Amino acid sequence: MIFRRAIVAELTSTASAVFTVLFSILFSVGLVRILGQAAGGRVDNQAVLQLVALTALTWLPVILTLTLFVAVLMTLSRAYRDSEMVVWFAAGQSLLAWVGPVLRFAWPIVVAIGLLAFFVSPWSQAQIEDARTRFAQRDDVSRVAPGRFIESSGADRVFFIESVDLEGGEVRNVFVSSRSRGRETLVVAQNGIIEVAPNGDRYIVLRNGRRYEGTPGKLEYRTLEFDSYSIRIESRPDRPISERRAKALPTFDLVTQPTSTNLGEILWRIGTPVMALLITLLAIPLSYTNPRVGRSMNLIIAVLAFAVYVNVLNTARAYVQQDRLAFGIGVWVVHGAVLAVIVLLFARRLTVHGWSPLRYFRRRREGAK
Repeated sequence: MIFRRAIVAELTSTASAVFTVLFSILFSVGLVRILGQAAGGRVDNQAVLQLVALTALTWLPVILTLTLFVAVLMTLSRAYRDSEMVVWFAAGQSLLAWVGPVLRFAWPIVVAIGLLAFFVSPWSQAQIEDARTRFAQRDDVSRVAPGRFIESSGADRVFFIESVDLEGGEVRNVFVSSRSRGRETLVVAQNGIIEVAPNGDRYIVLRNGRRYEGTPGKLEYRTLEFDSYSIRIESRPDRPISERRAKALPTFDLVTQPTSTNLGEILWRIGTPVMALLITLLAIPLSYTNPRVGRSMNLIIAVLAFAVYVNVLNTARAYVQQDRLAFGIGVWVVHGAVLAVIVLLFARRLTVHGWSPLRYFRRRREGAK
């Protein structure tokens, strides 16, 4: 009992440290990536932190799975390195005695991974897609970040606005460059306002400016000074939000609409907690380390095993979505192969340490007496 409590406590401490490191790395990478998208005008500047938090939620199942794997691997590798396992085996115990404490530590996290995969991650993915879609459907002026050159949604117009007052509908120091049919038009103005026509179209009305029009490479340019100049904004406020991808659909919708794409997503969501459980058990035999040799090769093999598992599961999902693999086969074949590898590795380690089932059950029966 004392042994189990000590192992669970050490696993919990190691997992906390590993999770903190992995989550910090993910959050930093996501923040840098989304800040770059915001600087380029592809996402809303005011929604950066929200998008980073939602992105982190979508990756939490994989992070927790990797945390379980690394925590068990590091804890048992330390026991091998400090020769604690030598004492353990000399006392007549086997590697299977570690399965109970490890599962006791892992099962709450596996349940949390399942809840995240089935409910939280799809919700956060849907929120991300909705936010990106709403921003893409905003008019050009609303998408402009003051002080930056921003390309319009039609990719044929570039805006620069020094300042924007969206509530008052006023813009100041405007530069607009557009190209149509080989001719380029430049418009500069001191200020302007945003107006809405009776049919719902929106216009930016520029005041006190100049318009330059011509063909690049030729000297024939026309200059026009104006007191008022209207430019139609590419506004699409009534366009419905596009259809969500399978990874953003609730689990109930995937089950009620069993298309190939949805079945592939169901396979991934079912496989995520199963992968977490199996990868935790796989870490027990993979943690073997010879103190005289070192642990580098052991860690490399373990990391490669995790990467192969995730990639093969992703491949199975893609094959199901492409109708190249039946869902009934894909949902278990990858996990079945990993379970077989786990059994073989346990059998190999138990054989090396002189363990046999008959001796194990005989010792258990004598201890019960």
